[in-house]
Amino acid sequence: MFWVKIHRTEKDTVLAVCDEELIGKKFEEGDLSLHVSETFYRGEKMGSDVIELFDHATIINLVGEKIVRLSIEKGWVSEDGVIKISGIPHAQVIKI
Repeated sequence: MFWVKIHRTEKDTVLAVCDEELIGKKFEEGDLSLHVSETFYRGEKMGSDVIELFDHATIINLVGEKIVRLSIEKGWVSEDGVIKISGIPHAQVIKI
């Protein structure tokens, strides 16, 4: 399962998705820092059908092994576009 939250601005729809067990955790490695904040990610819980929301977002923020793997399998993310911070995969998709 994943935590999913949609943020809307004047120009963008930001989709934030993280593996459910990562919510509220912080990861640091060298100069990199990642906070999987409840404010940004905790919306509703969804399963793999979350991928259907990707079409409607202009920016997609992904954290966690499961959601990043699913995004790669569905062709939304390239393995080359994934960074790891303390072993936790993180990817962003920006549609232009």
